[in-house]
Amino acid sequence: MQATTPAEARLLALVGEAVRGPKRDGLFALWLVLRAAEALLPPGSVSAKNHRRRLQALETRLASLALPAPLKRALGAARHHLEPATPGAAALVLSQLVAPARRRAGPGGARARGRRRGRGCRPRRSHTSIG
Repeated sequence: MQATTPAEARLLALVGEAVRGPKRDGLFALWLVLRAAEALLPPGSVSAKNHRRRLQALETRLASLALPAPLKRALGAARHHLEPATPGAAALVLSQLVAPARRRAGPGGARARGRRRGRGCRPRRSHTSIG
């Protein structure tokens, strides 16, 4: 059994590559939320009591990080959505983490998060006007 999922491994690699600062803190925060969400997915999901402890620790840790306001709001909402401790809540949070992951880590971070759920995420297309 692996200690980390492929999505976690990719985010950890991005954290390791990032220089100290807001980007690294943002990637680390995404990884923390990803871990909390993936822990609810079968097989081997954590107990409700363990999940509540994880959410308390997550809230404390997120409060100590210097995060941009939009990311802080997105991760706070994700943490709130994880409170029911169901696989459905985890799936919702994972689907909502694509946009923050793309902003913090680029398309590679979003793809890493998307692969966990069995989907590949396409990079955002840039639309330019001609004229």
